[in-house]
Amino acid sequence: MANLKEVRGRIKSVMSTQQITKAMKMVAAAKLRRAQDRMVQMRPYARRLNSLLQNVSAGVDPELVGNYGKERVVDSVLLVVITSDRGLCGPFNGNIFKAVSQNIQDNYASVQKRGKLTILPIGKKAYDFYRKRDYRVDSKFYELLNKLDFEIVKETAEYVMSSFDEGEFDRVEIVYNEFKNVAQQIIRVEQYLPIPLVVDEENPLKSGTDYILEPSKELLVREIIPKSLKIQLYKTLLESNAAEQGARMTAMDQATDNADELLKDLRLTYNRTRQAAITKEILEIVGGAEALQAS
Repeated sequence: MANLKEVRGRIKSVMSTQQITKAMKMVAAAKLRRAQDRMVQMRPYARRLNSLLQNVSAGVDPELVGNYGKERVVDSVLLVVITSDRGLCGPFNGNIFKAVSQNIQDNYASVQKRGKLTILPIGKKAYDFYRKRDYRVDSKFYELLNKLDFEIVKETAEYVMSSFDEGEFDRVEIVYNEFKNVAQQIIRVEQYLPIPLVVDEENPLKSGTDYILEPSKELLVREIIPKSLKIQLYKTLLESNAAEQGARMTAMDQATDNADELLKDLRLTYNRTRQAAITKEILEIVGGAEALQAS
């Protein structure tokens, strides 16, 4: 059984850790509110812009849509992997890595063997994970989350779009955590390029909507596609950011509860150890007294 000094030390250590986890939970809660506000404001705009793109692109000559909508034989692939910059957010990052590995195994194993699969990490955790493993890593934007601003995200989107347009990649997919609620995130693996011009059945704006288009449908498609792609990436990053704060808040809440349980066990151990020490001292005193009487 541990001595009293060791148990007291462990109790102090767990109490200090619990204070830290409580503080981190409060910080994550504050960040979550801000991230949720930005995400909720962006969702309807992104959804309507995507619906408008699908609507006006219906019936347009595929050549006018350009390379962004052109399906190719998949010889090279870019995976945009979005994680967090820091840990202590439960399985948030681990689930992303598992989803990427499964996606590669199921769809792009041959591409990876030929060395034609590239990872574009956004977030230091993704950068560190893939840099240490046998992957081609494009590290231009891994620090993007330091300042999650549309102008910076726009540069990232333009870089990806340019790489696809010039034929460096035949397909671009994004892997990220979508925010559902504080306790739950949904792993999404979405095709970014070429644009999947398929009407969303759940969206109220259908391809049958009759728009009055000026100056022309073709010109609008060419203008909307780049804007839609930039907005889509920005929305994805906002979703991931909100999901990260929700995951961290949940993880810190669970850590605080676990510290409570550990403190209960340690205090019980402390009391038992103290009681055993007192009993031992009493027995020693009684034994000493009886020895004196016998002499």
